[in-house]
Formats: sequence, structure tokens, C-alpha cells
Amino acid sequence: MTYQPTAIDDNSNNLPKLPGWVTSRRAQSLDTVAFRSGAALAVLDQLISDERHGVPLKLLANRLGLSAATATSKLEGRMAREADIRDAYHLTPRGEARGPDGDLLAFWRDGGRLRTNGIGEIADLVGAEFADDVGVWLDAGMERARTHGPLAGCVAVLRAVLKTDDRAERIACLLSDVVLASALNWKQMLPISAQHLTKTALRDLTAERQGAELAIQVRILESIEETIRLARDLTSRGEALRTVAPKLRAKGSAAAVALFLTEDAVAPASMLSPRIHGTSIAMTSRAARRFCDRLVELGVARELTGRTTFRLYGIAP
Repeated sequence: MTYQPTAIDDNSNNLPKLPGWVTSRRAQSLDTVAFRSGAALAVLDQLISDERHGVPLKLLANRLGLSAATATSKLEGRMAREADIRDAYHLTPRGEARGPDGDLLAFWRDGGRLRTNGIGEIADLVGAEFADDVGVWLDAGMERARTHGPLAGCVAVLRAVLKTDDRAERIACLLSDVVLASALNWKQMLPISAQHLTKTALRDLTAERQGAELAIQVRILESIEETIRLARDLTSRGEALRTVAPKLRAKGSAAAVALFLTEDAVAPASMLSPRIHGTSIAMTSRAARRFCDRLVELGVARELTGRTTFRLYGIAP
């Protein structure tokens, strides 16, 4: 496997960014949310749709997946910490049960790879219990998005799912993301909707309390704004990693760098050794640890756990 650096702008200030008037004050009505979300979504669409900007899309999707897993854990009443969810997924030996936290992250990572036109894939991920309802829910969300805007479509599908089962928060958020991506003609969805949602806000929505739809739209808008900031940050960090890549002399360093540009957390013992994940390139466990420590020394990665053993490394903030 060979790694070809992606050409991006040298100056991150050249990346599309939110205008100050979008974030300067809180939206007070559905009309202002629609106006501001239109501007924010236009910026996000530019970032992820134009390859020249060099946004590491797989890394972005996986980082958002971790945030979505943390948020939906709270919605489901388990309150797992982000670090525990990350550990459960990345440190469970292959073939062993990850537990509910690891399975939740697996759900969102799979969601981040869904094609928006792949109704069968979406139904498979949602599960047999709701598979027959997925098409109806998505159609309702898309119709609302066409008439009232993308965020209104997200709210419509959230309401429809949770009125059927008020414990199906992860499914509701997943389908909200599918509606958002479909409304913007993205080929794949990003886990965005769940980040700032609360159980109380969702209960108010299904009870159709006054102001509930505005509250949900504002929270999704906040998530969109954070996604823009994250995409810009990861692009800068990814470019820094590409810049130092020629200094890395370890065998397989190009493939290892490519892995860091797709995974928000890398376990040296299992993802770099005995073979670099996704390749046939061998790397010893000692070489894997030294490679990761070298990235930290160069300031392009950090150790994520604070532990001396069972470490994870990544370029994500």
C-alpha cells in the first residue's frame, strides 16, 4: 500500500468557515434558525464536498461517531463516558463481546458509512423490529425537509420514531442524520444530530409542547456549527501529520500515517502490530509503540488515555 499526500491549502484560513453573524447570537425563532442553518450547512457542504479542502472525511465521521455514541448513551440512561466507550470498542480483543458501550460505538461507526440511498443497509442497521417503518419515517422526514428545510425534516423524523418507541433514541438520531444528508445530496451521512439533544427536549417534542421544535432545531444547529469547527481542526491536524510524514523512517510509516488519517483512536498493539490494519505490512509491537511515541514527539498526535499500558493514540482533539 502506498500513501499519496492529499493536496490542500497551506493556510487553514482559506478553508470555508462560519461567518461571525451566524454564531454571534442565539436564534430566537424558526425563521432565524432556518436562515442561520442555511448559512452553516452551506459552509459544511463546501468543506466536505470539495476534495481540494482535504478534510479527512473518514476521520471526521469516526470522531463524530464517538461523540454521537456518548450523547446517545446519556439519552438511553447509561451515562457512559466518552473514554469508556472508546476503550470498550478499541481495546476489546477481536471476536470477544464489546458490551453495550462498544456496541453503541460500533452502531455509530457503521452509521457513518451508510449510503443515503441504501435503504436496505439502513434497515439492517436499525434492526428487524423497525425495519418495515424506516422507509415511512424517512419519507415523512424528507417531505418536511423539502417544504420547511433540512432541520425541520430532522425534527419530523425524530418525532415520528420516538412516538413509535420513546426508547429508540439512537435510531431516531440516526435517521435524522440520514434525512439531513439526503437533503444536502451527500452520498454518506455524518453523525451530527445527537450531539446536543437531551431526554427532556425529546420528551417535549413527542408531547408537542410549545417551543419544542425550535429547541430541537437550535440544538441541531449547534451541532452543525461544532462539526464545521471540528472539520477545520482535523484538516489542519491532518496536514501537520502529512508534513512530518517524510521524517518517519519506520517500515510501513506511510500506511500507519494513512491509518491515523482515518481512525480517531489507534491501538498500537492491535491496529499497527503484527500488521498495520487494512494492509499486509508487518510491524513489530515495539516498532508500533515507537512510531506512536514519535508522532507525539513531533506534536502531530497525542496519547488519549493517560495510561502507561493499553494506550490509544490519535490526532483528533
